[in-house]
Amino acid sequence: MKQHSAEEDPFDEGATSLLRQPKAVWATAGASVVAFMGIGLVDPILPSIAKGLDASPSQVSLLFTSYFLITAIAMLVTGFVSSRIGGRKTLLAGLALVVVFAALSGTSGSVGELVGFRAGWGLGNALFVSTALAVIVGAAAGGSAAAILLYESALGLGMACGPLVGAILGDMKWRYPFFGTAVLMAIGFIAITAFLKEQPKPARRTSLLDPVKALGHPGLASAAASAFFYNYAFFTVLAFTPFVLNMSPYKSGGVFFAWGVLLAVFSVLVAPRAQARFGSLKVLGASLVLLAVDLLFLGYGDHTTAIVCTVISGAFIGLNNTVYTELALGVSDAPRPVASAGYNFVRWFAAAAAPFLAPKIEGWTDIHIPFVVAAATAVIGAGIVWARRRPLTVEAEELEPAHATEDSVSVFAS
Repeated sequence: MKQHSAEEDPFDEGATSLLRQPKAVWATAGASVVAFMGIGLVDPILPSIAKGLDASPSQVSLLFTSYFLITAIAMLVTGFVSSRIGGRKTLLAGLALVVVFAALSGTSGSVGELVGFRAGWGLGNALFVSTALAVIVGAAAGGSAAAILLYESALGLGMACGPLVGAILGDMKWRYPFFGTAVLMAIGFIAITAFLKEQPKPARRTSLLDPVKALGHPGLASAAASAFFYNYAFFTVLAFTPFVLNMSPYKSGGVFFAWGVLLAVFSVLVAPRAQARFGSLKVLGASLVLLAVDLLFLGYGDHTTAIVCTVISGAFIGLNNTVYTELALGVSDAPRPVASAGYNFVRWFAAAAAPFLAPKIEGWTDIHIPFVVAAATAVIGAGIVWARRRPLTVEAEELEPAHATEDSVSVFAS
């Protein structure tokens, strides 16, 4: 795995031209912020949704399960679609689906309807987010370093602001965050229609099975397997903790806003420098173990400790997201869209499983054990990194910006 050197800091290089971007880039980046907001939007209002629809925590947690289950499956489809109709049309199709299903989510009369509409939302978000980075890299000024920095900044801002927006609108009525997202994504649709020209299609069309075949590479398979267990821990925090904290939407939104800020700072600013100093695998292994320790304190501490540990977990999640992203895109010889799709196909199944299983485990045992299980999965992820360190350290050359225009894709919220 190629490391960043102090002399070649892509973030310092990218920052010089980060703000001088065409309108098409700002339109895509702005829509990306809203797309990532949709992941954590429902966090602070989960208890309110449960009360409003007379549903149990396990039923409401299915909002995440349906969203990410469809997202995982859609990873086999997004490359197939975008390589045939082009990036601009894929972005617009994804945005249109999000607008429709976010609005429908706000009209739900039962938790079953809401879970179904969130599944459609997940399909739209997958189409949009899986294409956004390629479009930003293709249209951005200043090379791929500036484009990737802008995209990661949009990701972090969206993850941080999602819970806050959900809290502000959800405190008035739990339906309003869904309508608000639909409006913001409609604005993004109009902006991209107005400012973004069609991007060149890849030289080779992607088949539905290409991402699965890419997982035959030992390094990519190892990264995906480790990320699967890590994502279980990640989404236990995101989907189950709001019920444990049992706070008002405003307070819960504030906690997850602080969590998102740490996630963004450690993902964009801290992780690359830690990798340059210590190496990617050491950073990843240590961060996973520290996340496991944090989860144990979260599960067994008092209410104040749980709040503090929830916020701190954002730092470890930010570190992990960045390192896993680079491993997935650089460890194999597969084209970046194909490698990313295969990697995401595996790991998002864990994001679908954690929100469903955590409340079930609590019902079978007690409120502490879901966090014990999540901590164990983080340790398993670290164990895979250690056991498979040889295939994970295969040297991979960075793609040139011109090549990245064709091959770069998002790894969806890293």
